[in-house]
Amino acid sequence: MISITNLSYFIGGRALYENANMFIKPKDKIGLIGLNGRGKSTLLKIIDGEYTIDAGSVSKSNDCTIGFLNQDLLSYQSDDAIVTVAMEAFKEAVDTQRQIEQLLHKLETEYSDEMVEKLTNLQEKFEQLDGYSMQAKAEEILEGIGFTTQDLHRPLREFSGGWRMRVMLAKLLLEKPSLLMLDEPTNHLDLPSIEWVENYLRNYEGAVIVVSHDRYFLDNVTTKTVEVTQGQLITYEGNYSFYLEEKELRKEIQNGAYENQQAKIRQTERFIERFKAKATKAKQVQSRVKALDRLDLIEEVVDDTAAVNFRFRFKQQPGRYIITLKDVSKAYGSLEILKNSNATIERGDKIVLIGANGKGKSTLLRIISGTEPIEGERALGYNVIQGFFAQHQLESLKLDNEIIEEMKQAGSGKTEQELRNVLGCFLFSDDDQYKKIKVLSGGEKSRVALAKTLISEANFLLLDEPTNHLDFISENILIQALQQYEGSFVVVSHNRHFVSQVANKIWYIEDKQIKEYPGTYDEYEYWRKQQAAITTAPVKTQVTPKVEKKQEAPKNDNNQNRLKSLEKEMKKVEGDMETLQKQKETIELNMTNPSIFGNFNELQKLQQELAIITQKLEVVNKKWDELAETIDTL
Repeated sequence: MISITNLSYFIGGRALYENANMFIKPKDKIGLIGLNGRGKSTLLKIIDGEYTIDAGSVSKSNDCTIGFLNQDLLSYQSDDAIVTVAMEAFKEAVDTQRQIEQLLHKLETEYSDEMVEKLTNLQEKFEQLDGYSMQAKAEEILEGIGFTTQDLHRPLREFSGGWRMRVMLAKLLLEKPSLLMLDEPTNHLDLPSIEWVENYLRNYEGAVIVVSHDRYFLDNVTTKTVEVTQGQLITYEGNYSFYLEEKELRKEIQNGAYENQQAKIRQTERFIERFKAKATKAKQVQSRVKALDRLDLIEEVVDDTAAVNFRFRFKQQPGRYIITLKDVSKAYGSLEILKNSNATIERGDKIVLIGANGKGKSTLLRIISGTEPIEGERALGYNVIQGFFAQHQLESLKLDNEIIEEMKQAGSGKTEQELRNVLGCFLFSDDDQYKKIKVLSGGEKSRVALAKTLISEANFLLLDEPTNHLDFISENILIQALQQYEGSFVVVSHNRHFVSQVANKIWYIEDKQIKEYPGTYDEYEYWRKQQAAITTAPVKTQVTPKVEKKQEAPKNDNNQNRLKSLEKEMKKVEGDMETLQKQKETIELNMTNPSIFGNFNELQKLQQELAIITQKLEVVNKKWDELAETIDTL
C-alpha cells in the first residue's frame, strides 16, 4: 500500500533519516516508537505529504486514503455541534442532505415534476450513501470515547483542547481511511475511552500507525513495531512486548558480532603496525590495509536504558496521617462531584487516582492540595510539606533560564553538583544542562518540571498526568524516581503501565464517594473483572418452582414411575440450589466486612470461593430448567 525506500531527510545539517526503508501493507497495525526528537511525528508528516524529503521515495497505491490525527488539530475551532463536526466525515452524504433540505424548502413555494424527480434521485443517492444512519454512527463513536448524550449538541468551541481532539478522532474513525495515523491519541483519553479505542482499532479494516508511549495500548492494538533509531526504521514483527524481547536478542547478537569484528580489527592493525617497515611483508601489509578500508563496520550497541541512582530525600518526616477528608461535599451548580465523602492518606501511601474524565479526579486533587473550596473538613497532618506537579507548570518555567539555573531556583538547598547529578538522572548531559528552557521540547520541559518537583523538600507529592509527553526512557526514569521516593504521593494518570509500577493503593470516585482499593493496579484490575463477572452472571433467585398444568397426557405406569423419579430428583436439586444460594449470600456479606475488604489475601480467597459457588449455582439452575421442562412435557 505504501513503500518508503531509501528515505533521507535533513534538519539543518543533521540527518533525521538516512537511507531508511519501511513498508506498510493493508491491515497492518504498526506501533511507531523511539526516543523524543528522533523523528516519529516527522515521519507521519512525510507520509501525509506535508514535508518534502531530501532523497529516496514514498510510493502510495492509487486507492490509498490517509487520515491523520496530530497535535495541530488542537487549535481547530467551530461553532457547530460536535455531532455535526463528526458527521463531516460523510462529506458526500452531508452535501446530499443539504441539497435535499434546500429542495424541500423550495418545493413549499414552487412545484414542478422536474423538481420532484430531482428530489427522488437525491433521496435515492442519500440512501445509497447510508445517510440515514450517519448520525447514529457519529453518536455511537462520540459516546464510545467519553461524550455524554447531552454533550453531542453542544458547540465544539465550548470544549477544551483535549475534548476537541476527541471529536477530531471520532471524525477520522468515521471517515475510515485505508491508513489511519494517530500521534499520541491516548494523551487526551481516559481509561474507559482508551479501552474503547483499543477495541475499535483491533477490528479496524484498514491499516493503522500509532505513535504512543502507552505500552499497554501498543500491546493491545499493534501487531508490528517500527523503531526509529540512528536515522533508520527497524521493523519487528510483533507488538511492543515482542519488540522488547526481540530487541534484547538482536542486541546480544549484534554485540557479539561487534566485539568479534573489533578484535579482528585490532589484530589486523597490530600486524600492519608490526610489519609496515619490512619490505618482505609489504604486499601482505598493503592487502590488510585495503581489507580494513573495505570492511563494513558493525555499529556498537547503544544502551538506551537509563537508571536513577539518586535518592530523593527530605529533611522533615511527617506524622502518620498526611491528609484527612471528613464529610467532604463538592458541587458545581447542579453537578455533584462528592457528597459527604471521607478519606484518609497515611504516611507511605502511594495512591493512584483513576477513572473516566468528568468524574472529578482533578477536582479531588485540588481538594487534597487545599486549593479548592469545599463543604466539610480537610485536615493537614503534622509536618506535611506538599509539592504539586501539573502540565500547566511547564508554562511557569522561565524561558530565558538555563536548565541548571532553573533547578537552583527550586529552593531545595542542594549544591550545584547534586543538581547536576539529578539532571543527569533525567537524561540531561553536561552540555544539555546549560541549554535555555525556551529551546527545549515539550518532553524535555516536563522532565525539568518533574525534577524540580522531586528535589523539593516536599514529603507529600501531588502529580497530575506526569507521563504526558514523556518517551519510554523518561517514563522509566520517573517510575524509578517514584519507587525510590521515601514520601507519600497521589497521582492522576491514565497510563496503565506507569500506574501498575508505582501504586500501592487505587482510588476512584463512585456514587459521589471516594472509594479505595487496598492493593496494586494489577490486583485492582483482577478484582474489578471478578466483580463485573459476578454482577453480569445469570443467577436465579431460589423460589419454589411452579409448573403450570397443561392438558394431561394419557396416563400409563411407565410415565407415572418416571414422573415420580423426576420429581424426587427435582426436590434434591432445589435443596442444592437453596444451600448454594445461602453460601453465596454469606460470602457476599463477608466481602463487605471492612476488616476483610482491607485484607487483599483474604478478599482474593473469598472471590475465588464466590466464583466457584456461582459456577455451581449456574449448573444447578440449568439442571432445574431441564427437569422442569421434562416434567411439564410428561
